[in-house]
Amino acid sequence: YTPKHLADRIFKTRAAMQGERKRVTVLFADIKGSTKLAQEAGAEAWHGILDRFFSILSGAVHRYEGTVNQYTGDGIMALFGAPIAHEDHAQRACFAALEMQAEVRRFADEMRLKKGLNLSMRVGLNTGEVIVGRIGDDLRMDYTAVGQTTHLASRMEQLASPGTTLITGETLRLAEGYFKVKPLGPVPVKGLTEPVEVYEVAGVGPARTRLQAAAARGLTRFVGRDAEIEALRQALEKARGGHGQVVAIVGEPGVGKSRLFYEFIHSHRTHGWLVLESGSVSYGKATPYLPVIDLLKAYFKIQDRDDQREIREKVTGKLLTLDEALKPSLPGFLNLLDLPVEDSQWQGLDPPQRRQRTLEAVKRLLLRE
Repeated sequence: YTPKHLADRIFKTRAAMQGERKRVTVLFADIKGSTKLAQEAGAEAWHGILDRFFSILSGAVHRYEGTVNQYTGDGIMALFGAPIAHEDHAQRACFAALEMQAEVRRFADEMRLKKGLNLSMRVGLNTGEVIVGRIGDDLRMDYTAVGQTTHLASRMEQLASPGTTLITGETLRLAEGYFKVKPLGPVPVKGLTEPVEVYEVAGVGPARTRLQAAAARGLTRFVGRDAEIEALRQALEKARGGHGQVVAIVGEPGVGKSRLFYEFIHSHRTHGWLVLESGSVSYGKATPYLPVIDLLKAYFKIQDRDDQREIREKVTGKLLTLDEALKPSLPGFLNLLDLPVEDSQWQGLDPPQRRQRTLEAVKRLLLRE
């Protein structure tokens, strides 16, 4: 199941990692009541169901550059942060958990209609230290847990109700602000003397960056940067006069580039302006046009909970209200937002032509706006 580009990265660095102590986020996921479901489905059908289930789970793990460490009879164990190191491993694990829950729900709806099966999954996450052992040619990893890292992740899974994801306070500490959580309070865990603070992941939160997460908790006072603010103000005035501007801010990590933008955008200078924000994230490399899609979702006010019909209505309504002449651009936007395009002319285009039409659609929209 491991994609070649991830396998190659693991093989290149495995010698250096063996015996290394790593801080990781461990994910356990399994099908609730799999024994009963297997009996209801029959051996042959159940094999096909499990294959699809494992494909959904491993796809979500690999999208966020985690590694499936073990396949159990009806679930998986995955690591984020080892063997491929990531600072944001807790966020990646939570995003992967939400994605696999959403995909399994869609698959469950399909199984309910076709076979009358009630399929559901539970997920548990915990963050802590492990020692990476030998990594074999089949990518199977031997590891030694430090303390209760994997035990706690497994217990979170076992405590989770069907269709939910539970995380420990240690995982939340690294992912706070990025996700909506529901506190479940201190929960006794077998093998531990003290109860563990447990949280249910309810969805994606408002923060997309570390600055946004910090802003939600409260920022320190902004001082200095007068020259940089003045340069941005001058660019804004030129844009107001009809001369489009592009400003690049370059600096070492941590010097305050994002904070500078944040303060300028939230100042009186941009009052009355339409401000659209977009960004790239480290785990989004596999998604084509991700910053553009992010920008369009903000422009069309698309929410994560919107279904295909709602997204289509928002895009169509916004475009045609702005300018009826933008109607031919609609297929390009629907394609970018991963919606089916029912347009024979669009279907007849080859990929380079579709890419060109999509870029033209975005350009026309921004110029018209």
